[in-house]
Amino acid sequence: MEGDTFSGFGNGTQLDSKVVHTFQKSFVQVQNIFDQNRLLINEINQNHESKMPDNLSRNVGLIRDLNNNIRRVADLYADLSTNFTKSMDEASEGDSNGALKSDGKAGQKRSRPAG
Repeated sequence: MEGDTFSGFGNGTQLDSKVVHTFQKSFVQVQNIFDQNRLLINEINQNHESKMPDNLSRNVGLIRDLNNNIRRVADLYADLSTNFTKSMDEASEGDSNGALKSDGKAGQKRSRPAG
């Protein structure tokens, strides 16, 4: 599968399978953090509703964990954005250099005769 391309974009842009794998891995990480956040929020709400001093004190640490998770998600999305931009730039450079697109045709445009 190494070196395979993904041509899921309507403009014929190809993405290397390693890039797609990186995106999938990042999205799985983000989903895992979201799942963890859901549990944290549920526990924070239960502790808040209990109004017990120990539970309310515990919320300080839980909210800190929640904030750190949100920061991690923002970092993952920033990395995804950077990687995606680089991939699109590399793909468009390949197209402008006559690289083959997913349809097997050269990436250079044909000019029509004026008429």
